Amino acid sequence: MAELQRYKAVISYDGSAFSGFQIQPNGRTIQAELEKALAKMHKSEIVKIVGSGRTDAGVHAKGQVIHFDSPLQISVEQWKKGLNALLSHELVIMNLEKVASNFHARFDATEKTYVYKVYTQKTRDPFRYHYATHYPFSLNLDQIELAANYLVGTHDFTSFCSAKAEVLNKVRTVREIKLENMRDELIFTITGSGFLHNMVRIIVGTLLEVGSGKRNASDILGILQGCDRQLAGKTAPPQGLYLWKVEYNG
Repeated sequence: MAELQRYKAVISYDGSAFSGFQIQPNGRTIQAELEKALAKMHKSEIVKIVGSGRTDAGVHAKGQVIHFDSPLQISVEQWKKGLNALLSHELVIMNLEKVASNFHARFDATEKTYVYKVYTQKTRDPFRYHYATHYPFSLNLDQIELAANYLVGTHDFTSFCSAKAEVLNKVRTVREIKLENMRDELIFTITGSGFLHNMVRIIVGTLLEVGSGKRNASDILGILQGCDRQLAGKTAPPQGLYLWKVEYNG
């Protein structure tokens, strides 16, 4: 049997047609689509992929990262072309390269960036429904930025985490939260060392409540210290969220 070579791939997908990244008994998933394509290239042999993290149903990715191992002796260009020919139009391999056998898409990730899009026009837009969240209320952007500053740094983010989260240690470092106002669209860009389940969506939901006057910016301090999910705002809908970029050393 040929020696296994590990490959790293950057993938993009429109999450609106999928039930999330991870394989599920019922529902179309990113992992299942990729492994089905890999099986076709390996004459029905099962090839497992590992992702840098999971995304929920409806969440998109611009730069999700995966790795897999294969004995096939083909070039990276052939890999990319072959897989993209087998994948549906909502899912594409953007880049593929050979990596060391000990590379791990999840555990070697040093930083992730998420983007969350909100559009604020009064009337909802059916053509933006799957790609941004409609929030037709007046927002104080200065207050949102002030509140966001309290979240930057290393904190226990228990209050900004789904109750379904399985990890015990909920301390994470948020390096930057950037807010861009593009006419009728707000773009939140959040970068950190790692994120808990629903953490970005809860952060955005809470910041929107600050911006609309339902909360004060300084409330963020008490929410962090309280370590209670009930203290934070609503979880923002999935369709506005994009896994934008995953960084690795070297």
